[in-house]
Amino acid sequence: MALSFYWYPKCGTCRKAKKWFDDHDIKYEEIHIVDNPPSRAELVDMIKNSGLDIKKFFNTSGQKYRDLGMKDRIKEASEDELLDLLASDGMLIKRPIATDSHKVTVGFKEEQFAETWG
Repeated sequence: MALSFYWYPKCGTCRKAKKWFDDHDIKYEEIHIVDNPPSRAELVDMIKNSGLDIKKFFNTSGQKYRDLGMKDRIKEASEDELLDLLASDGMLIKRPIATDSHKVTVGFKEEQFAETWG
């Protein structure tokens, strides 16, 4: 399965991850996370395959997160509500996300990329 790379071109962390893939000759499909955010079903699969808590998929440093008061909302919201929120706006999703439908990385840490995608 091809590697899907959800990113936001203006994001420095996303650019570092893209450079890492390019430097390691790893082929991927670029997907603009704001123009084409993952669907609710795709998010369900990503969360399950990542082994991470759904809260780790939120871009907690983003303006949208602050505007929606997510710091407080996230504590009490159900998983269904959180999935709906994530699926509604790519700016709420932590980026970049890379997935091959089996493995998933959220954010960019070089060691994690080397272990998962190297």
